[in-house]
Amino acid sequence: MIRKILEHPRWPMIKRVGGVLFLVVVAALLVRYAHKVDWPKVKQSVLELPRPVLLQALGVAAISHLVYSLMDLVGRNYTGHHMSKRQVMLVSFISYAFNLNLGSLVGGIGLRYRLYGNHDVRYSNITRVVTLALVTNWIGYILLAGLVFTIAPLQLPASFRLDQEELRLVGVLLLATAVVYLGLCTFSRQRSWTVRGHEVELPTTRMALAQFAISCTHWMTMAAVPWTLLQGAIDYPTALSVMLIAAMAGVMLHVPAGLGVTEAVFITLLATRVPQHQVLGALLAFRAIFYLVPLLVGGLLYAKVEIRMRKQVPA
Repeated sequence: MIRKILEHPRWPMIKRVGGVLFLVVVAALLVRYAHKVDWPKVKQSVLELPRPVLLQALGVAAISHLVYSLMDLVGRNYTGHHMSKRQVMLVSFISYAFNLNLGSLVGGIGLRYRLYGNHDVRYSNITRVVTLALVTNWIGYILLAGLVFTIAPLQLPASFRLDQEELRLVGVLLLATAVVYLGLCTFSRQRSWTVRGHEVELPTTRMALAQFAISCTHWMTMAAVPWTLLQGAIDYPTALSVMLIAAMAGVMLHVPAGLGVTEAVFITLLATRVPQHQVLGALLAFRAIFYLVPLLVGGLLYAKVEIRMRKQVPA
């Protein structure tokens, strides 16, 4: 039955219309919710953030972005392409800054193909780098979320329809997935497959461990930014749990940058611990520090790279 529905010629159109309607409903709920927010208090909360706290959050965000750029270095070792480490980290930083704000098609994929292509990296290798970066980001998330949800599952409100034990079960499943991935990388005799004309090769054990370390550190430092901006209103494990749940919700809803979704999850999960205006104030500062500042820097660096490349093209 399900197969017949999926194979129906009108299914792609139904899927697109359904997706649009879903986003409209989410947007309507967010607008309705926004009317209940005391925005003057939110503004005051942002303005009252101490400068040392903002600088500390900016430093942690810089570390998180730096760590993320290491993912493409794993891709460099994986493919053996010729670009220098500095060039690779620059490409990764620019791509991630655009990816956060404009979506993966523009940043994570489009800009990587553009920037790596400018350095004459083969398209097949670019595809492998992009794929490995995607896997690295989420396999680390899977391990970290698995550990957090299993060891210290957050008490979720009734509206989530998921209690602590069910969240712990999710954590166990995520941990099992991470273990299976590491097991395949370590013990699998078949190291490569051909998928739609592209060769997929398993990373080595050392590479897989690097993937886990880099990605987990990235997610942990990302969560440390709003935690810093909340100035001790919650403990760090709680901030990490909420960030991981918000990231999952953002992916499920396909909202660019998780705009509105992250805020809704934080406010809902911290409703009994932190005043709403303080949470929103911290998250607005978080978006400025973690999203907009890197986008500004990444945009300037990208413009510089493009100008340099154009000058190198023979007239």
